[in-house]
Amino acid sequence: MALAGSRTFVGFGFGAIQAGLFLYEAFRSDSFGRLVVAEVMPEAVDALHRAGGFYSVNIAHADRIETARVGPVEVYSPLVPKDREALVGALAGAEEIATAIPSVEFYASEGPGSLHRVLAAGFARKVELDGPRAVIYAAENDNAAAEKLKRLVLAEVPAHRREDMRVRARFLNTVIGKMSGFVEEQEEQGLATATPGSPRAFLVEVFNRILISKIDFDPPFERGLAVFEEKEYLLPFEEAKLYGHNATHALAAYLGRLLGVDRIGDLRDAPGFMPFLRSAFVDESGEALVRKHGGADPLFACEGYAGYADDLLKRMTNPFLMDTVERVGRDVRRKLGWADRLVGTMRLALSQGIEPRRYAIGAAAALAALDAAFFEGQVPAARLAHPLWVDANASPDEEKRVLELVEQGRRFLCAWKRAGCPNPEDALTRRE
Repeated sequence: MALAGSRTFVGFGFGAIQAGLFLYEAFRSDSFGRLVVAEVMPEAVDALHRAGGFYSVNIAHADRIETARVGPVEVYSPLVPKDREALVGALAGAEEIATAIPSVEFYASEGPGSLHRVLAAGFARKVELDGPRAVIYAAENDNAAAEKLKRLVLAEVPAHRREDMRVRARFLNTVIGKMSGFVEEQEEQGLATATPGSPRAFLVEVFNRILISKIDFDPPFERGLAVFEEKEYLLPFEEAKLYGHNATHALAAYLGRLLGVDRIGDLRDAPGFMPFLRSAFVDESGEALVRKHGGADPLFACEGYAGYADDLLKRMTNPFLMDTVERVGRDVRRKLGWADRLVGTMRLALSQGIEPRRYAIGAAAALAALDAAFFEGQVPAARLAHPLWVDANASPDEEKRVLELVEQGRRFLCAWKRAGCPNPEDALTRRE
């Protein structure tokens, strides 16, 4: 099978977002004649080679799962000199590049195979060969990912080439509201494995409305990934993703853990859970974001944000997505960070004059996941939270208020659990 277009796409990282979003959409667009991916895990590289560059991705719709076959994709390891040279050559001719790795912390590492050094070498080669301009989508769920990557890459580009690189490259932040992941029990679930014999399957939702920074190249420059939507000012949407989508997803996971359910979709059938999640999403996160960013976009109006919340709650609990409480609730320490989804949402709400009782309950449930002794009142919230916030330069008054709310959340959870986990929205309303 031959690819249709004439453009080149290069992706870093062969995880669910790269495979199920960037490469998949590039393949579907018919704009690219060459798809290339960089991956450091030898088993993933070998598996894709054995499959002839083709892989499968399972796509969750509201009523079914569809399987798509994508390829051919060239795969190279930046840790192997011959492969690294091939990547540099591909980058020199690429118009669109995407990084989709676990964290911005992995942008820079020791050795010539570091992502930022490979990108720098590719752009230096692009300048030498007068290659095409390129955009780099930074998909690491960090509001400043593009700026961090650009700074690292520029530092590696020879000084006399930097201005030429600036002319040819645009580093873009992204807001990726697409839920995705790996599924290990793919045979039981009837999913197609990523490649034949692979122990894992890619499972992603059908959603593909991805927001990106406005591209300021002089025209003409057309993206092959035309499905993405450019925004002049991305920060409000990044905050809606973190303090709305991510915060409510985490709230669902940590309360679901206490309830004893395995999958996020099971919460649809738990009495009062969906109203509780919606009240958190709309009345706490939503009201705060509307007050802060009202007028920036129709999303940041009461009706617009309520529609955003209702759509996401339906998608989060889609049973065909098979999302687990364990997956959504992993990495508890990071998710309890001072500016992250739970505590960050509480702080946003407080800054706008709103008391975030439901997200405080979520933060308390997360602390209980971190240390069961907290749930029983044997360990105070401050003892667990301080080490997580030590570098945040938090205001003592703000920290005190957040901790008070979290302790109130713990007391609510203890009473709720003792009562047999009744309708949480009704239980909270009765306590007011």
